[in-house]
Amino acid sequence: MFKFFYFFLFFCLFQVAIPAIAQRYGTAMGIRFGNSELSRTVGLSVQQRVLERVTLEAILQSDFSRNTNFSLLAERHRPIISKRFNYYYGGGIGFGKEESFIKNEETMQIDHTYGNSTVGVDLIAGVELTVANAVISLDYKPNINLAGRSEFYRGQVASPPEQS
Repeated sequence: MFKFFYFFLFFCLFQVAIPAIAQRYGTAMGIRFGNSELSRTVGLSVQQRVLERVTLEAILQSDFSRNTNFSLLAERHRPIISKRFNYYYGGGIGFGKEESFIKNEETMQIDHTYGNSTVGVDLIAGVELTVANAVISLDYKPNINLAGRSEFYRGQVASPPEQS
């Protein structure tokens, strides 16, 4: 099991996409591999540059079982060493159908429900590196629940490679 997890983590961290130049693309899309405490997800990420260092990103992801999310985020990109190695941060809104866990103190059991319609605030922070016209990125995307789920907060680490 641990070998599979480390292989999956290695694959996600070093996923290489088709040619793109960091922050020089107009529209970019790629596959997003996510991992949280509850599930692993696969999704599609589409980014559109709207200003020099600002993008809008739409993310649709699912674990193909009980959780499906859609996020719309605005992101600001800033260079670390050069324009080929930068960090980004931003936020937006997220919608989904998700599972929920509620602790029942009287019976000492956890009630599990799924199919909850959720609305929340999504934040994002990450780094991206362009090597030989391929973009490799890693981000953290927490979700603050506003309605539909018992947990107030849920976080996800993901590798969203992008291509032009």
